Amino acid sequence: MPNAVSEMSAAEPDIAAAHYAAKLAFETDCSDVRAAFAAGKVDFVLLDVRSPALFAQSHVPGAINLPHGKMTAHRMSEWASDTLFVVYCAGPHCNGADKAAFRLAKLGLQAKLMIGGVTGWADEGFEFERKAIAAE
Repeated sequence: MPNAVSEMSAAEPDIAAAHYAAKLAFETDCSDVRAAFAAGKVDFVLLDVRSPALFAQSHVPGAINLPHGKMTAHRMSEWASDTLFVVYCAGPHCNGADKAAFRLAKLGLQAKLMIGGVTGWADEGFEFERKAIAAE
């Protein structure tokens, strides 16, 4: 008698690999972002898409504050068209990062979501910055 775990068969390995490759094309995690900064191998722009007030209270070190509503073609033209943007918001209960990634994609730009957002960063025990580095 199957249980809730094995009732549905697992995907074939090639199908599973394609699924997870596609998923990783859309997202990254807090640990990988932190490791990139620690190694000095940052080939992306980290955007905190929360309000400037929340950003000033605390944010991920190296992040730039740019709420998704301010992501216009003109504003984003400050970066090369092939720039990878990694976006985050408050956490799993917030869809601001999804809105930002959608807006960036609609502008023809590459974006990944940092899963977990501020909540995930805190859960990992990583430090925050508390100075304002806002992009207007």
